[in-house]
Amino acid sequence: MEIVITRSPREAAIIAAGAIERLLLDVDRPVMGLATGSSPLPTYRELIDRHRNGQLRFTRAKFFLLDEYVGLDSEDPRSFRSFINSYFLDHVDAPAGALAVPECAKGDSAAVGAAEAYEQRITDAGGIDLLLLGIGGNGHIGFNEPPSSFGSRTRLKTLTAQTRQDNAGYFDNDPAKAPRHAITLGIGTILEARHILLIATGEAKSEPIVRAVEGPITAMVPASALQLHPHATVIVDEEAARQLEHAAYYREAYRNKPAWQHI
Repeated sequence: MEIVITRSPREAAIIAAGAIERLLLDVDRPVMGLATGSSPLPTYRELIDRHRNGQLRFTRAKFFLLDEYVGLDSEDPRSFRSFINSYFLDHVDAPAGALAVPECAKGDSAAVGAAEAYEQRITDAGGIDLLLLGIGGNGHIGFNEPPSSFGSRTRLKTLTAQTRQDNAGYFDNDPAKAPRHAITLGIGTILEARHILLIATGEAKSEPIVRAVEGPITAMVPASALQLHPHATVIVDEEAARQLEHAAYYREAYRNKPAWQHI
């Protein structure tokens, strides 16, 4: 695991976008996994800017959403499909059909089959080359709440009261209106991505980051599973890095990397 400490969320976004740009330039048909939420938004804005400047094309890329609420229509503006289109894909040249999403609008009864079908679609695409993640306050990645198995596959998950509270802003600030269930890539599925980028900014992320990066590997902190991955990059700003005991080492290691060695 590589820890990159940046001066600001903007700098974190530039570094993350640089890794995505290299993927798009180096891989003929790149496959990306996309997270929603506030943490990746600056990265999406940076990618949009690079596309508008003529630096990036997305015409050969395939995208998989990290998770999706169960029971929301695909056109519902609160769905993650709508989120990723509104904040990213509608502003670049991704072709129609490039985004894959769990088909779970019909509700819980169809969700198990939808999760299995989504897992198979990832396999059929050759796996995910680069997966963008955020982290929740309890250390969850995707909707893998503690204590999710590190071997879990794409599946239906029941969301905790805290997660529904965190997402209430999209549902009239009423946690009772937030969906109780979602389909998410499992931790085992996440760990099969060839490169994982986790972005966390702000003081509120400092505790889950220190637990995920420097704490024990445990199902009670799902993001700690990334310590087992051969190519996981955690990009944090100064606020999110505040509790890291070995921050000086992370800065020194990143500052003195060989010029050819990217994240």
